Amino acid sequence: WFISQYMSGFGNEHVSEDPRCPGALPEGQNNPQVCPYGLYAEQLSGSAFTCPRPTNKRSWLYRILPSVCHKPFKPLEEGHLTHDWDEIEPDPNQLRWKPFEIPKAPQNKMDFVSGLHTLCGAGEPRGRNGIAIHIFVCNTSMIDRCLYNSDGDFLVVPQQGKLLITTEFGKMLVEPNEICVIQQGMRFSVEVFGETRGYILEVYGAHFELPDLGPIGANGLANPRDFLVPVAWYEDRQVPGGYTVISKYQGKLFAAQQDFSPFNVVAWHGNYTPYKYHLEKFMVINAVAFDHADPSIFTVLTAKTTRAGVALADFVIFPPRWGVANNTFRPPYYHRNCMSEFMGLIKGHYEAKEEGFQPGGGSLHSMMTPHGPDADCFEKASKAKLEPERVADGTMAFMFESSLSLAVTKWGLQTSNRLDKNYYKCWEPLKSHFNPKCK
Repeated sequence: WFISQYMSGFGNEHVSEDPRCPGALPEGQNNPQVCPYGLYAEQLSGSAFTCPRPTNKRSWLYRILPSVCHKPFKPLEEGHLTHDWDEIEPDPNQLRWKPFEIPKAPQNKMDFVSGLHTLCGAGEPRGRNGIAIHIFVCNTSMIDRCLYNSDGDFLVVPQQGKLLITTEFGKMLVEPNEICVIQQGMRFSVEVFGETRGYILEVYGAHFELPDLGPIGANGLANPRDFLVPVAWYEDRQVPGGYTVISKYQGKLFAAQQDFSPFNVVAWHGNYTPYKYHLEKFMVINAVAFDHADPSIFTVLTAKTTRAGVALADFVIFPPRWGVANNTFRPPYYHRNCMSEFMGLIKGHYEAKEEGFQPGGGSLHSMMTPHGPDADCFEKASKAKLEPERVADGTMAFMFESSLSLAVTKWGLQTSNRLDKNYYKCWEPLKSHFNPKCK
């Protein structure tokens, strides 16, 4: 029952208790002298206590033992996580990666945590301003260990293989073409069912929210009711051999031992929760007369800065849709951007670069680095008969866009060995069509 049941609504005040313990939520108050069933009350704060009500985030958890019951944290040397953006010289070139390789089991067993690799980022968690983009590749489930991120929020985009994510709030099954967000401080463990790969957008110092709709009006893009929150589920399980709680803290991993499962929350209420969303639910807005609208019309979630209209990070998708614009070059236009654009592909072929951009790979077009359709796409779209056509059927590409200038890690540029050194060649066949005698 815990896999198929969710509550709907983005940022709602939710209430949930495991049906095995009816009445586990205290009535009328948060921390009574004695909680029902002898539980402990624990608050998880996702914002400052004094934040305005619309941005105030917290949840109350009623658990068998509080999360403070653990041995001291010790450094954990594992994986390729970093926020050292100076380990290698910056590279302003257009960058594209071939699909990231998943290690083969059983020769090289790798779970979600050991399979985290930082690709690029900017800022740092201590100052509470920045982002990081990670790739995860794994082939085995997390056994008797969980992770929580002290630095920020994880937006997880599975590309190959489904994830069964157990959280303190309940369980979520997240498959390719779905996303989930695990917010700062929430403990979770990931079960996989074979070779698994995906992308993570991490933000420090802000939470994701739905973008403002402006002239679009009250409805459109990602609708709040399509976001799903898990229902309460608990396990009262002793782990005499030691359960490992991993903290991502100031960009590094630390591990602590305890002798019980951390997923011992019998009931909870609040508005600070993990959640998931299916990308097929997105209501696409598009140009229906002429010209190519900016990709901001495809924004699913945004993490704002204090500057109006400027995002720390946007999560943008390019779903199947109709193209109907008249007298218009329909693919993405050539562009130089004051934002950084990382693109990934979940499935199918991206319209502007059908050959070299593959599912499980990625590309990064840094601040003011020019980019746009390859030569084949330009010639084809310039001569196409313009009639209503389906765009991107069977495809789902996405973009992590940020106002920060992203540095690529040594792993991304060298160690991963997935950088496509010939990417720049896709524009070399572009030729001049200029004729001063022909208007």
